Amino acid sequence: MQGELAPPIGVKTDPNASELVRVWAAHGEQHAVLNATAWGEDAAPWGILLVDLARHIARAHQEMYGTQPEHSLARIRDLFDAEWQRPTDNGKGSFQ
Repeated sequence: MQGELAPPIGVKTDPNASELVRVWAAHGEQHAVLNATAWGEDAAPWGILLVDLARHIARAHQEMYGTQPEHSLARIRDLFDAEWQRPTDNGKGSFQ
């Protein structure tokens, strides 16, 4: 698949590593597969994952574009809050 990302080096050396989520952009939409049972019935750890992911993105933007992480995080939070309040897409599909 074009544009497929390689797993991080650290996961290759951990026999207990498990993939949590993959997200693609295709046909003008987001398509996701997630390991919804990764942390059992408690959804709270997904909140930590989302914040950690935002911080990774902010650091990547600093390295690639020179953008201050605080600025990137503020932009991410602004659109997160806007999307939370007025969703542009409520999602569809099923879980297997």
